[in-house]
Amino acid sequence: MNMHGIRIILASQSPRRKQLLEWAEVPFEVMVQATDENFPDNMPVQEAPVYIARQKALAVQTNGQLPQDKAVVIAADTIVVLGNTIIGKPKDREDALHILSALSGNKHQVITGVVMRQGSKEIAFADTTDVWFHELTPEQIAFYVDKYQPYDKAGAYAIQEWIGVVGIKGIQGDFYNVMGLPVSRVVTALYKFIH
Repeated sequence: MNMHGIRIILASQSPRRKQLLEWAEVPFEVMVQATDENFPDNMPVQEAPVYIARQKALAVQTNGQLPQDKAVVIAADTIVVLGNTIIGKPKDREDALHILSALSGNKHQVITGVVMRQGSKEIAFADTTDVWFHELTPEQIAFYVDKYQPYDKAGAYAIQEWIGVVGIKGIQGDFYNVMGLPVSRVVTALYKFIH
């Protein structure tokens, strides 16, 4: 895909986001700057991932390693929401078991906020996918947690792993959004951004 020689920077260490952009044949490089992933207490849940993604993009833009106007920085943040509660990454095995027990038999939302910046120009959006889990047995949950160790994943699971194949009843929205990047929407926005 021709990007007219514009450098595209993915401000994420997520192997899944990297893989999705590679599948879309977008040429990019990875550059990450540590950022605080908190957001203001009074912020609506749906706005949180865009806010965090913007912090990630700005951190890379201002780290002194980029020619300001040329590179397009893409940053994303994914949250899992059950009811009105944001479910983060599990702290330990016990927490992962607890999270998956809460998701079992229920519908939750996966929201990915995406921010693209080039100089002061910005596109920002959030994409939401509804996910329904089957009722999972305690044995299934323990098997998944012990074998796949989902400690670096919001909601304690990855849809492309065993639990997604066996435990998910249905989804409404973009499957790849649940993996961490609504990639078709990103490519469409990127194309508009640079033309």
